[in-house]
Amino acid sequence: MKRLVRYFLQGLLYTAPLAVTIYVLYKVFETVDGWLGLPIPGVGFLITMLVILVIGFLASNVLTKGLLSLVDTLFEKLPFIKLIYTSIKDVMSAFVGDKKSFDKPVLVTLSADGSAKAIGFITRESMDSFGIADHVAVYLPQSYNFAGNLLLFPTDRVVPIETDSAEVMAFLVSGGVSGK
Repeated sequence: MKRLVRYFLQGLLYTAPLAVTIYVLYKVFETVDGWLGLPIPGVGFLITMLVILVIGFLASNVLTKGLLSLVDTLFEKLPFIKLIYTSIKDVMSAFVGDKKSFDKPVLVTLSADGSAKAIGFITRESMDSFGIADHVAVYLPQSYNFAGNLLLFPTDRVVPIETDSAEVMAFLVSGGVSGK
């Protein structure tokens, strides 16, 4: 009986992530296809991906960069839209693009005796504008969540970690389960 339970749990370990991933992809395809009113599953998603690819190409093209910059400036000036647009833009640029924010993993000492530590990412190396020049801003992601806390630490309590930042983020978001 124990062997059957072990086999079941092992099967569940492989089946659950696969099933959830397939379900999420199905829902994404279904939603995007519904927006575009297309009867063939997945075509709307492919069209959306192609449109995003074309916009990315145009954004990197000298001739159209000015037009997209104009749209960007317009959205950043409209009162309510500015809040939504800049928030989403900042979060996206933190993970992809030229201004990645989570590329400096650090180990932070939380307690005076050095026994408690946390892993995070430096997001601002100078806090001069806040009047605390000897501090840095460290983002501490939460496990199994797309949230975190931004805390300020004295620079002498922050030590860089010589590890790939993507591995560190995967380790933190998975609650320490993922990684080497």
